[in-house]
Amino acid sequence: MRTYDDHLAAVREAAGHRGTVTLPLLEAVQRRARTATDTVAQFDSPRFHNSQMDGYALPDTAGGSFTVGPTIAAGADAAALYPGGLDGLAAPIMTGAPVPRGTACVVPVEDCTPGEFAEEGAQVTAPASLDGKFVRAAGSDARRGEVLVPAGTVVDPIVVATLAGQDLTSVTVTRPARVVIVTGGKEIGSQIPDSNGPMLAAACAQAGIEVADTLHTDDDPGALRERLDRAIATHGPDAVLTSGGISHGKFEVVRDILEPHGWFGHVAQQPGGPQGLAVYRGTPCICMPGNPVSTLVSFRLYVAPVLGAAPGPQRAALEAHEPVAGLPHKERFYRGVLRDGKARVLGGAGSHLIAQAVGANCLIRIPAGHSLPGGADVVVYPF
Repeated sequence: MRTYDDHLAAVREAAGHRGTVTLPLLEAVQRRARTATDTVAQFDSPRFHNSQMDGYALPDTAGGSFTVGPTIAAGADAAALYPGGLDGLAAPIMTGAPVPRGTACVVPVEDCTPGEFAEEGAQVTAPASLDGKFVRAAGSDARRGEVLVPAGTVVDPIVVATLAGQDLTSVTVTRPARVVIVTGGKEIGSQIPDSNGPMLAAACAQAGIEVADTLHTDDDPGALRERLDRAIATHGPDAVLTSGGISHGKFEVVRDILEPHGWFGHVAQQPGGPQGLAVYRGTPCICMPGNPVSTLVSFRLYVAPVLGAAPGPQRAALEAHEPVAGLPHKERFYRGVLRDGKARVLGGAGSHLIAQAVGANCLIRIPAGHSLPGGADVVVYPF
C-alpha cells in the first residue's frame, strides 16, 4: 500500500513534465500559469528617488522658513527645474514625482504653514522632520539584478504589476496542461446523475487546467478503449483524468484497460484509497475513485498541484469541541473550513457526502493512528 507522499511523487514523475510557452501577462493570469524561469530585475524599483506625499521637498530636516521654488509635478524633470539642487528652497512636489538633488525629506503640505501650496517666491514654514522621511528611495522595492519572480510562481495580479513595472508585457510559463476527462459507469446518467464530470471540469478551470474533451463510459471496455484512443489521437492531452472504474468490482472498465500499462492499488488514506496511475499510448492517466468526495480529494491532492495551480500546504490550529478521529493505518483527509489560522471539520467522513462539503475551502490532514484535540497543529490543503 502506498502512502500519500509516495503516490504524489509517482504522479509528479509521470505527469509533471511539460514544455514552456510565452504568454501575454493577462492570459497567463487567466490560465493560472506558473513562471518557468526566474525573472530578474532589469531596473531598480523604484527607478528614481521620488516623493511619497504631496508636500514640500526640503534641503534639511531642521524645519523653519523657506522660499518656495518651482513646482515638481509627477513626470516632471526635477533636475531641469532645480539644476543646482534645492539650494535652500522648498520645492512643491506631487506624489510620485522625482525629488531634486539635495532633498533631505518631504513634508506633507497640510503639515506646513500655510496648509496649501504657496506660489513660487512665497514663504512657507515647515516643521522638523527625519532624514529620508516620505522619500521613496530608488531600489527600495527591488534592485537591478535581483530575482523578482522565482520560477514556479503562479502568475497573479501582483506578479503582473511587478513584471509590468519592468516594462514586460509577456512572461514565459510552464505550458498549461490539457486533459481528457473520463467519468461514468453504466449506472451514471441512467440511475445516478453525473456529478463528477462537471465537478472535475470546474476543478480544472479553478486550477488553470484546460479540458480538451470529456468522455462518458458504460461497462464496455472495448467501447471505452476506442473512444479513449480517438481522444488521445485527436487532442494529444498532457494527461487523462478518470473517475471511477478502478476498484475490485466486476465492471471496472478503466482498470481493465489501463492496469496493463501501470499501477493500480491502494493509498493509505481515506477517502480516496483506490488509486491508479498508468501511461497509455504515451499519455499519463491519473485514475481516481468514483465516489464524489473521493474524486474531489484525489483531484486536490494529486492533480491540481501537478498539472495546475494549487496553494501549498499550510499549518493551522484545529478547531474542535471533541477529538477528531483518525484511522489506525490510514491518513484521513476531512473537508474543512480554514479561517484566521484555524481549521474546523465540515460534514461527515463518508466519501458520498458531497452536499455536506458545501462551503469547504480546504482539506484537513489527520495522521494515521491519531485522534487530535481542539487546538492541535494540523496540515491543511486550501482549495
